[in-house]
Amino acid sequence: MKVFNKPNRQYWRTLCQRPLLNQEDISETVLSLLEKVKTEGDKALIDCAKTFDKVELNSITVSDKEIKAGINNVSDELKSAIKLAYDNIYQFHFAQQSPKELIETTKGVMCWRESRAIEKVGLYIPGGSAPLFSTLLMLGIPAKIAGCKEVVICTPPQQDGTISDAILYTANLIGLDTIFKVGGAQAIGAMTYGTESIPQVYKVFGPGNQFVTKAKEICQLDGIGIDMPAGPSEVLIIADDSAIPAFVAADLLSQAEHGPDSQVILLSTSQSLIDETINELEKQLELLPRKEIAEKAIQNSKAILLENMELCFELSNAYAPEHLITAIDNKEDFLPMITNAGSVFIGNYSCESAGDYASGTNHTLPTNGYARQYSGVSLDSFQKKITFQELSENGILNIGPAVEIMAKTEQLLAHKNAMTLRLEYIKNKNNE
Repeated sequence: MKVFNKPNRQYWRTLCQRPLLNQEDISETVLSLLEKVKTEGDKALIDCAKTFDKVELNSITVSDKEIKAGINNVSDELKSAIKLAYDNIYQFHFAQQSPKELIETTKGVMCWRESRAIEKVGLYIPGGSAPLFSTLLMLGIPAKIAGCKEVVICTPPQQDGTISDAILYTANLIGLDTIFKVGGAQAIGAMTYGTESIPQVYKVFGPGNQFVTKAKEICQLDGIGIDMPAGPSEVLIIADDSAIPAFVAADLLSQAEHGPDSQVILLSTSQSLIDETINELEKQLELLPRKEIAEKAIQNSKAILLENMELCFELSNAYAPEHLITAIDNKEDFLPMITNAGSVFIGNYSCESAGDYASGTNHTLPTNGYARQYSGVSLDSFQKKITFQELSENGILNIGPAVEIMAKTEQLLAHKNAMTLRLEYIKNKNNE
């Protein structure tokens, strides 16, 4: 982990840069994969499974038999844990429903907004070495609450050609059974264009590596909706002397183990806290089964000493982290300063793992600085907001003249005429 001692503000932009692969190479690779999926359909997906997942598949569809077998393989202990997380996530997202509110903007002009579910959505669930069944909870639950009619799940097969038992159990718990053994950029392409087996959807959700993120960006140009450009995971921790170094190190490693392109950042006003955290980090790293992955991520990560808390929050806002942990005293004084973050975890006991799994908030969040302009996934992500308006005769009389003069000024005379005809009709009717 690289340590920086009170870096000059002009260097902050460099400190905020994420580790990136060659974007040109990524684009070429992803474009080639997407074209293959578009033209060859299921065959392309089976070929990709062989090339990238090292798996020979006869079918990309997960059968009912496979789902039942997977459910039976899940321990009661894990089922209980997933059910607890399900309940909390459901409760938090169910509460996000908003009632219809009628607004009379002018007498006789009634306006309101109603939510409608996106009918067809695709959920990309990272798999392979670490099947993220928790991501399925985060995406599948709000999709069901929203009332999406068709929910398609794509997730990479394991080395034996099966899907993680935990993913299959979670899908069943949520009430989803359209599951395909497809991962990577090719999965995004399959849900965008449709294949013989995989239905075309209207919006794609889910995090992934830089290839998956690039595929979502490219497919968006072809008319598909995406949740956000969610790439490699990241956490930024702001800590002072009140923080517990072992906790801080554990939180840094919890993100570093996601992948070698993940990034973790520590900002502090205390040199001793930074030193103790790095010592703890090195000790805990040795105990991790995914040590090699976490180690590579740590190489791209930074601990930065700053003069005061105000600068810590200013640099955090410039970085715009996916996850922000604040292990500090006087938190009430500083929380209003947070303007850019996907999700915030407050105090020594609010570990990021809680949000990843079971506290109730959604863990599908904007990365790579996109927290400046994107929110994390919520119930709204699976819905469209449609505006309605109804005008009475009084409404026409009250706003009609204003509409006429505005349309005339913009030289849109058909617009003016649509209002003029109604005004004249009402006046004539009232004079009869």
